[in-house]
Amino acid sequence: MGFFDWVFGQFIDVIEWTDDSHDTMVYRFPRQNNEIKYGAKLTVRESQMAIFVNEGVIADVLGPGIYELETKNLPIMTSIEHWDHAFNSPFKAEVYFVNTKRFTDLKWGTKNPIMVRDPEFSMVRLRAFGTYEIRITNPKQFMNEIVGTDNHFTTDEIDEQLTNLIISKFTTIVGDSKVPVLDMASNYEKFSEYISEKIAPYFEEYGLNLTKILVENISLPANVEKALDERSSREITGNLDDNIKYQTGQALGSQTGGTMGDMIGMGAGIALGQNMAESLAKKSLDTKSLNKNSIDKNTPPPLPQRNSTMYYVALNDEKEGPYDIRTIQLFINDKKIEKETLVWTEGQKDWVEAYSLLEKYFLATPPPLPKN
Repeated sequence: MGFFDWVFGQFIDVIEWTDDSHDTMVYRFPRQNNEIKYGAKLTVRESQMAIFVNEGVIADVLGPGIYELETKNLPIMTSIEHWDHAFNSPFKAEVYFVNTKRFTDLKWGTKNPIMVRDPEFSMVRLRAFGTYEIRITNPKQFMNEIVGTDNHFTTDEIDEQLTNLIISKFTTIVGDSKVPVLDMASNYEKFSEYISEKIAPYFEEYGLNLTKILVENISLPANVEKALDERSSREITGNLDDNIKYQTGQALGSQTGGTMGDMIGMGAGIALGQNMAESLAKKSLDTKSLNKNSIDKNTPPPLPQRNSTMYYVALNDEKEGPYDIRTIQLFINDKKIEKETLVWTEGQKDWVEAYSLLEKYFLATPPPLPKN
């Protein structure tokens, strides 16, 4: 390399920047101790701005266009360097290109669940996530507050701080909204607008504009969602007893193994065994009552009456039955059904005391046997 090549290599006469990274916010032009030639061409493209920094001070901010670097293009720089039209010496300065396009699809989300009060579920923990968009609107402020002397500043370097701002305000907004958890899905758009309104001023402190924020999902912990699914299943079934029978059948007919299936099958077996035990105990009690009545009277039991009315009886705080009138009369004779015992039959609105419904059977009860 000749002497003159070396000399001309020290002067930069074309300054421009193109970017295909999609996440670069600020890029410093690599001067490497070279001096920018007086009269050099500077190209600032659309969605860019150029910042001149001279001796640590921001001298000028230039928008899109082609500039010939001389005193008439750099008025502030001129006052710093005391340039005049006759002074053609090269100068040393740093040129930063600021990307003013919109940066999209930036992610935000809660790191830990948010504890809020819910009008239906009392207290719940929520998680939320979504996306947001930003744009640099004040390059000088952004340089001073955030970038500093970073020669290649990307969205990753500020994303965490902006996410923390969003989450802190989101937590307050959700806590104050008092919107039930089950209705939040229909309010995502309102949340987005409200959050954007409340957080935008904090972004402006960095020289940024929060152009859009979206709430994509608000979810409950997995165990709470499972409980809601079970509740929905019960409500769809419509009856708790029918739901238990349905789950029992599903568990017994399941061909899949695993701990959860075993637990469901065990629970179903216990429930089925309890039902069978109660049924057998009831039949045994009825048989004993019939046998005892037969022995005491030493006569065959009365013929079944044609009255087909069936009765339910509240015994030991449990609903038993239905029983026909013959069995009811035996229970009255055995003092198993007292006058105050609650009974119910088809056509009644509420449970009533046995005496008000079966008075004649109480009057027909024989006195106790004489003692020997």
